[in-house]
Amino acid sequence: MTEEQRTLIQYRLHMAEKTLQDAHLLYTQGGSLWSVVNRAYYAMFYAVLALLISVGQGASKHARVIALFDQHFVKPGVLPKETSRWLHRAFELRQRGDYLETAVLDATRTEEVLQWARTFVEQATTYLRSNWLSDNQP
Repeated sequence: MTEEQRTLIQYRLHMAEKTLQDAHLLYTQGGSLWSVVNRAYYAMFYAVLALLISVGQGASKHARVIALFDQHFVKPGVLPKETSRWLHRAFELRQRGDYLETAVLDATRTEEVLQWARTFVEQATTYLRSNWLSDNQP
């Protein structure tokens, strides 16, 4: 892995963490629940982009990024299957909130998505730090 790739992974993980913090802040400050879900999903999305860099993959469309995540990290058992379910569900909810005018969301579901995002980012970060960002990696 090149130094440029490591730097980009670290940047994407930083964006995932900052976006997750934004989601939490919106939630605790009474922001729109749909905005909270949007930020939580994007935290997961940035973490996936970091993961894909580690396998030399990437895409511009969200559906393709998610498919590549499933192919390279879930199917081979690198990350647990529930991470895929969380990502898919958060993506669906984010789209519903962004594009449907009559969508309804409650605080319980929002808290659930926040927890998914928190755990997802933690697992992605742990994997990348131990396998690609440690000092003894090539």
